[in-house]
Amino acid sequence: MIKINELKEQQSLESCMLVSQVKDGVTVAKAPYVSVTFQDSTGTIEGKLWDIKPVQREVLKPGSVVLVKAEVIKYRGALQLRVVDVKEADSSMYNLDDYVTTGLIARSDLEKEVAEAVDSITNENLQLLVRTLLIENEEQFFKHAAAVKNHHEFVSGLATHVVGMLRIANSICDLYPMLNRDLLVAGILVHDMGKMVELTDGLVPEYTMEGKLLGHISIMQAKVAKVAEELQIEDESVLLLRHMILSHHGEYEFGSPVLPMIPEAEVLHMIDNLDARMEMMRKAMDSVQEGEFTARIFSLENRMFYKAKK
Repeated sequence: MIKINELKEQQSLESCMLVSQVKDGVTVAKAPYVSVTFQDSTGTIEGKLWDIKPVQREVLKPGSVVLVKAEVIKYRGALQLRVVDVKEADSSMYNLDDYVTTGLIARSDLEKEVAEAVDSITNENLQLLVRTLLIENEEQFFKHAAAVKNHHEFVSGLATHVVGMLRIANSICDLYPMLNRDLLVAGILVHDMGKMVELTDGLVPEYTMEGKLLGHISIMQAKVAKVAEELQIEDESVLLLRHMILSHHGEYEFGSPVLPMIPEAEVLHMIDNLDARMEMMRKAMDSVQEGEFTARIFSLENRMFYKAKK
């Protein structure tokens, strides 16, 4: 099996690949085509199949493994596949483990750092609330992706994102003693837990019905209120934690129903954004050689980034 990170320009390949995303299109000549994101354990690559036939379109379903015949080309600075043909792959031709993408932090380390973060919360009510939420969802928390695309969209992506944010927060709290460390740590731990309802947990995460209708922000703030009521926790910290969840996207246009109105909510938003953007940059930089520019990254203002020579 040829790995995506081993592909070279002008290379021909015939290999099994996991279909991550599919978008249909029509050329100016009214001919149908598809743009496909293929995935394996080393990364993703975009592919185009022009003048697609119905039998080919039928096998291109997110989460399916297909046999791909293609040529590797370079388009706008990034490698891409010019797909010649796709067929359904027999299960004897591949091992699903070859297509599971994971983060750079081992699960055992993720579990250790999350446990230490919970133990560090000195506010007994906040610690009880956060611990209860984690215990209820422990397996999913360390398994789930944090997104469908763009950042931390891999197995354990949610926990990887949270741990990255916790590491940043520890330094920021040392720099700014005015911050309530308990509240910020609690906010980081729970702010994206609604994604365990918003997204499916398969190899290729997709939005659930609840995710589409409600979104992870409203799902999680309601969950925190419900669990706090069950635990008979009534102090102000619960209200502040719900505010942090509701405001962590930072702007109305990005899905936050309220804007940050306490310092910890502002910092949560900034840390969330920083860790997500750095993950997108890391992924893009890994796909190019030193002295080259990445492809344009739509979620980073459609900019290219230069990988400096060491």
